Amino acid sequence: MTGWRTIFMGTPDFACPTLLKLIEREENIVAVITQPDRPKGRGQKMMPPPVKELAQKYDIPVFQPLKVRDPGFVDIIRELKPDVIVVVAFGQILPKMLLEIPPHGCINVHASLLPRYRGAAPLNWCIIHGETETGVTTMLMDVGLDTGDMLLTQKTPLDEDEDILSLHDRMSNMGAELLAETLDRLAAGNLAPQPQNNADSCYAPMLKKEDGVINWHADARTIHNQVRGLAVWPGACTVIDGQMLKIFRTRVGDGSGKPGTVLQAAKGTFEVACQSGSLFLHELQLAGKKRLDCASFLAGYPVSEGTLLGDAQPEGSSL
Repeated sequence: MTGWRTIFMGTPDFACPTLLKLIEREENIVAVITQPDRPKGRGQKMMPPPVKELAQKYDIPVFQPLKVRDPGFVDIIRELKPDVIVVVAFGQILPKMLLEIPPHGCINVHASLLPRYRGAAPLNWCIIHGETETGVTTMLMDVGLDTGDMLLTQKTPLDEDEDILSLHDRMSNMGAELLAETLDRLAAGNLAPQPQNNADSCYAPMLKKEDGVINWHADARTIHNQVRGLAVWPGACTVIDGQMLKIFRTRVGDGSGKPGTVLQAAKGTFEVACQSGSLFLHELQLAGKKRLDCASFLAGYPVSEGTLLGDAQPEGSSL
């Protein structure tokens, strides 16, 4: 425990383990800042962010500004007199006037080994690009996009079949532990910030629906990585018999044929040719239907060998 007056800023599930770690350490959390409630689901019911629900469980004051750069909100932060602000997947860029308030700075937990994968979706893009190692970084925030001086990093191997769901959970817990170590070392005065090498940086932009469209003229490993990285949203997708088909779990094979051609689809095996190699489809979802394992899918939707899977049009379909 540092004893510092702490403000926590975060929004999604990924941020919750770090907030919980601060609570368990009995840090003096004077406020939690999160995004406004948003409509979700088919009924478009207004739902609170996961961080808000966690904060309310522990009776921590919650603020949900539409824009953190609003001068009135910045004044609220000043009045709270934080010693440090901890930021995890908050969802808005903090203005200079807010960054300058806490004497110990604004500390961000970022889900990549900076300066690699700056931006909104580092976990997804490191999988899509086939990285074999990733990690988390704590840094002192500045006005740039994930460009502040680094404090601590922790690495972890990335298995070639691990998808975004399991990686998300591992990294969120790893980030919480690294943040605790960062606070302890800052309070002890034995942590020196290190500048990032901008030449080693790359950008991890926000995901779009079209990122999920499968190009069967890519090699099997590339498509497999796309499926892994987009398994939560938007999902890798293709077209079969004019219908949208989302693919959530695959395995790389060594089959060959015209890209997009079904090589076999029987007895629980669904194999599709790629430009190089093939892909076994293990978990699928047809538009308007349930997500199914391969055997269950083929039992209800027989597919003929030689069927050609085509380009998807995600903007015109919903699942």
